[in-house]
Amino acid sequence: MAEIAFSRYKPLLFPSLPDIALITLSEGDTPLYDVTHSFPQFNSLKFKHEGMNPTLSFKDRGMVSGVSWANHLGSEIVICASTGDTSAAMAAYAGAAPNMKGIVLLPQGKISPEQLAQPIAFGALTIGIKTDFDGCMNLVQELTEKHNIYLLNSMNSIRIEGQKAIGIETLHQLNWKVPDWFVIPVGNAGNISALGKGLRELFELGIIDKLPRLAGVQTEGASPMYKSFQNGYSELVPEKAQPTKASAIQIGDPVSYKKAVKELKHFNGVVEAVSETELMDWKAQIDRLGISICPNSAVAVAGAMKLHDNGIIKENEDVVVILTAHGSKFSNTSVEYHKNSANQFANQN
Repeated sequence: MAEIAFSRYKPLLFPSLPDIALITLSEGDTPLYDVTHSFPQFNSLKFKHEGMNPTLSFKDRGMVSGVSWANHLGSEIVICASTGDTSAAMAAYAGAAPNMKGIVLLPQGKISPEQLAQPIAFGALTIGIKTDFDGCMNLVQELTEKHNIYLLNSMNSIRIEGQKAIGIETLHQLNWKVPDWFVIPVGNAGNISALGKGLRELFELGIIDKLPRLAGVQTEGASPMYKSFQNGYSELVPEKAQPTKASAIQIGDPVSYKKAVKELKHFNGVVEAVSETELMDWKAQIDRLGISICPNSAVAVAGAMKLHDNGIIKENEDVVVILTAHGSKFSNTSVEYHKNSANQFANQN
């Protein structure tokens, strides 16, 4: 049996986790697509597709470490607030663990049917609440403070350790040749924090000899990180996140803000924001390459294009964009886009 990615990189991710506690669904080893042929304006452009994980998103990388540690601690109940992807991953890994029950709090009516179906199917107690993600997160924190329930949102640093594997695995696939940029969508800011932490540790160990730059991308209607960056990383001003097709990053008060700012500063990073039209047009274009992406991933793609057009990403630079989830989680979004002939890249054939 082939070695799973988590075990391969475990000395770099979570060396103190006992092997006997490991709960895995064979996550990792996701494809790194070279799409430079379709984008000759880039020296090199590659997509790391984390939507090819077991529950179709990058969240599996963090849950293998988070749920495994909960299993090691003997936790019987785990919980998360979610805009869709976290709930699916937590429910699946809790289901794979012995004697563990998952509880999921979701903003009612604000996630796709596919995302709602996943935690239900995986056996988690799934509760819709008439609020946004930030309201669900506040309630989860209250519950974990009062009851013996293990928290599995990205504010749990164990999750971040597992998600370091995305950057580490990408560089391994590149034979440890470091690109000039990693571009990633930002919602709760845990993933960009994990990416930065993993890359820093590789550099400190001498496995890589330089650091890339990081770019985080948000939607214009949910862009507290972008606004903070524009103001020199002034104190985060929480905002009411506006509805967006990229519902998984519709977050106005990211819990990993301070960690993310630390990494962005260390990597001379930038934060960009894109419109709904930009993200959906780029989703349609990437889908046509045979790579099915979610709207949140399209935010990162649109951001990379915008940064290139604005001269921040240079013509001679190599770029890796992190695609965070699979397009099949958002089928209605694609259908709605292509039904409207006014959309620039609608398939009306």
